[in-house]
Amino acid sequence: MNEPTPVTPPEYDRAYTLGWLQRLLTTPSPTGFTHDILRLLEAETARLGFRMERIAKGGGFVRVPGTAGGPALAVSGHVDTLGAMVRSTNDDGTLRLTPLGGYMLQSIENEYCHVHTRDGKTYSGTVLPKKASVHVYADARDQKRDEEHYVVRLDETVAGKDDVKALGIETGDYISFDPRAVFLDNGYIKSRHLDDKAGVAAMFALLEAMSRTGARPRRDVIFFFSNYEELGHGSAYVPGGAEEMIAVDMGAIGDDLACTERDVSICAKDSTGPYDYGMTNRLIAHAKRLGIRYAVDIYPRYGSDASAALSAGQNIRAALIGPGVAASHAMERTHEDAIRGTYMLLAAYALE
Repeated sequence: MNEPTPVTPPEYDRAYTLGWLQRLLTTPSPTGFTHDILRLLEAETARLGFRMERIAKGGGFVRVPGTAGGPALAVSGHVDTLGAMVRSTNDDGTLRLTPLGGYMLQSIENEYCHVHTRDGKTYSGTVLPKKASVHVYADARDQKRDEEHYVVRLDETVAGKDDVKALGIETGDYISFDPRAVFLDNGYIKSRHLDDKAGVAAMFALLEAMSRTGARPRRDVIFFFSNYEELGHGSAYVPGGAEEMIAVDMGAIGDDLACTERDVSICAKDSTGPYDYGMTNRLIAHAKRLGIRYAVDIYPRYGSDASAALSAGQNIRAALIGPGVAASHAMERTHEDAIRGTYMLLAAYALE
């Protein structure tokens, strides 16, 4: 195994990274409904002096040319989030939903949401159990928490299916959940959709640093932003020329895992198998050299863009890193130290 070449990452711009993360979090992007956030990324990469190319599936990539040639490094993060779709309209004017992505339905109970129609209208609502009041239903506390027992209550005057149809809401319209993003003075960030917008913010921190300082990698680095990761096929396609790929995604916390909200997660193995031995060793070496807080963990119920690429038959070596995120796929929380650490580790590897 080749030892990593020591590199000092460019200075991290905290204000830029956290401001950009807030913009990402407040842009709805449930999986399959990511056109708005990809346009946002396209505009920001252009502002930084780079060009985003789009692929047929909707995602986009930015190629930063290297100074010495050789096989490229792909760095992937996903902009799609958990969400839902309108399954049907109930007789009382509430909506039945169907989930997008893998989450516990009780984690969205009483959550504010928006319904996005196909003609561009947006309506606010709330996800509720069918029996939402303990003052009315004796068995409200005992009802099942499954798809059949949740509805979306629209913040409109509707009493039946015809009223809902008159608003332009139809089966198949997308539902996004209010992120409720809060940035605390002590560095903690709590919000939905930190998976994977915290990781994408770290990727853009590196693009911003390269734009500001003129730092360039020795090999081409391809920043790829996928839009179907929550469905398992986000980066099944890898832009040409890449032999290595780092997926930047959230690190899970809990049970027998070592990662915390202030650490960078280095995943050794997920549900699809182990990540590349040499790449993982180099990431650990960089983290130790730079004094980055990190944890090596195994995630048996997790898959990434990198594992999707490997499963699709891409001829690459792959690794997985990202900021530690508590309560993943629920009301998530991380710390800005983990985002900064992810930037530092990514920059050290990409610029080595």
